[in-house]
Amino acid sequence: MIRKILGWALIVTAVTVAVHTVIEPLYHVSEPGQPYSPLWEPLDLLMALAWVVGLVFASLRKRAVDREGGETVTREYLAANVLFYGFLAVGILFLWSYFSLLNPSYSPAGPDTASILWMLIDATLPLLFGAMGVNLLRNHK
Repeated sequence: MIRKILGWALIVTAVTVAVHTVIEPLYHVSEPGQPYSPLWEPLDLLMALAWVVGLVFASLRKRAVDREGGETVTREYLAANVLFYGFLAVGILFLWSYFSLLNPSYSPAGPDTASILWMLIDATLPLLFGAMGVNLLRNHK
């Protein structure tokens, strides 16, 4: 039952982040003091929690596939590895960017670079959240 609830939570998070990423330019006017919508603050926290959940279940799935072994590359093997390493790669970028927001004095990259990085994160994490959410709904034993 918990897997089903977490699966729906990941899917809702994925849809929320994806929709907000697309519609933000329609309602928010960027200014030097506020380049991004203030809605990103709670969404970033939600994304961080969803990332932890996704990473935990991606690692459990990968471990289960690795235990089965086998010489051939199966669809499940590919799916488990893409999700696991996808969560790791995008998670590293997400956490680096998120912690950079929390510490304004840390600025190794300019604002344009940070914006592009956030666009990539906000476009990629919903795909990972959605895929893991669907997997949890299908396999909610």
